[in-house]
Amino acid sequence: MVDGQQAQVVPGARGIIVCADDFAVNQSASLGIAKLLAQGRLSATSAMVLSPRWATDVALLQNLRGQVDVGLHLDWTSDFAVAAGHGLPLGQAMRRAVLGGFDAKQAGSVIARQLDLFEAHWHAVPDFVDGHQHVQQFAGIREALVEVLVRRYGAQAVRPYLRVSCAPAGSAGLKGRIIGWMGARALESRAAYAGLTCARGLFGIYNFDGSTLDYATRMTRWLAQAPAGSILMCHPAQAAEPGDEIGVARAQELAYLSGSEFAVALQTANVEPVRGRVALRPSAR
Repeated sequence: MVDGQQAQVVPGARGIIVCADDFAVNQSASLGIAKLLAQGRLSATSAMVLSPRWATDVALLQNLRGQVDVGLHLDWTSDFAVAAGHGLPLGQAMRRAVLGGFDAKQAGSVIARQLDLFEAHWHAVPDFVDGHQHVQQFAGIREALVEVLVRRYGAQAVRPYLRVSCAPAGSAGLKGRIIGWMGARALESRAAYAGLTCARGLFGIYNFDGSTLDYATRMTRWLAQAPAGSILMCHPAQAAEPGDEIGVARAQELAYLSGSEFAVALQTANVEPVRGRVALRPSAR
């Protein structure tokens, strides 16, 4: 938990990375995520740096510097990406990935620009990189991502780790299987060859449907299944903002994650939210 000290795994607990995606997608999400990070309910967040809110909302994370992981939520499919000139709807992005893949050189330029935006306002290297709607593992993008990360950070002692969006066997529904099929193992293999660390085993995949009670039931299952070193992703926000397709689910997630029931669920499952540097140590996996 966040306590101002270096993150440690509670003796006997499984350390997993509990990550809120979509920081800066809107004000409500940024405020909600910052609240949960300060509570110690999360250990990481990934930022949508193409959003005009990134430059200002980053201030919400400053007091948590060094206590939580802050990463890049690589973006190809949001309205922000479309406005930036390289974005396209998810369905079209998936078809391009399957039918030949993205142009790796062009993808590298897009990735470098987003890393520049991240560093310009966070003033540090991202702790990790994942992808909005899991684009980090699409063909053409994954090759460019590994190449850019090695070129920029390969000489550093601590490099960004990568999310591999793949639900473990037996825990993946149809959505999870499709996400993994879009290139999880290919990204993992390429990253390993390049000496980049991957966090494997992604939990928190669902269709953003149901009630808060349904989310609590899913969380109990995810916490029971998640091994040490895996990622549990979420998408909380203080309220549903107009135009946000998953706004209702975001608000329900925050209501649960900020309440006592989630704290009890963590304790019951013997799970501790920790940073990647703790969860991904060889001795911790």
